[in-house]
Amino acid sequence: MQGQQAQLEWRDGVVPVSTRFDDPYFSLDNGLAETRHVFLRGNDLPVRFCNEFHIAELGFGTGLNFLATWAEWRAAGVTGRLQFTSFEAFPLVPKDMETALAAFPALADLAGEMVAAMRTGDDVFTFDDAVLCLVQGDARETLPDWSGSADAWYLDGFSPAKNPELWGADLMQQVATHTKPKGTAATYTAAGFVRRGLQDAGFTVERVPGYGRKRHMTRAMLG
Repeated sequence: MQGQQAQLEWRDGVVPVSTRFDDPYFSLDNGLAETRHVFLRGNDLPVRFCNEFHIAELGFGTGLNFLATWAEWRAAGVTGRLQFTSFEAFPLVPKDMETALAAFPALADLAGEMVAAMRTGDDVFTFDDAVLCLVQGDARETLPDWSGSADAWYLDGFSPAKNPELWGADLMQQVATHTKPKGTAATYTAAGFVRRGLQDAGFTVERVPGYGRKRHMTRAMLG
């Protein structure tokens, strides 16, 4: 992996916080439960899983979303392989990922596999039942050049108030362009300009209950 690295400080020694965006990488309450609520349930997963189901993500962070999805894929007993593509401008080094993911012992085995693979320095990681591809760089530049198309999107950049570049209307249009018909997207934020950007890009958008202290989140379907 190449590119700029994330700059971190640690809250209570376990929660990584981006010093660039002054925002934690996952919920201070229960990051795994939030991922399951927002991104998996928000995209009607795991019931939609099928061979070669493709998830794309803005903001890889610690890899928690991928690991939670991979765990549910295995638990669902899906025949075939999960495809997961994540766009990340400031990747964590494997050691920091390992430290952060220690907070989630239920994912320990999968986290160990992922971190070990990342230490190779590659960008594409092939496991028995999943393929993870990391696309490094500013998503506003890298997503337009991506040849793929996703069944579901995890929109997981830092807070729109602190990282507005990852939530702009032009980028939401690129998300739509790289979404399969009737594909979906989910995000923890219910910010009005994010919802409007998705609507203008062709998504049908709904505001639904969020996780924990977040009253609302956003679900969307293309078309």
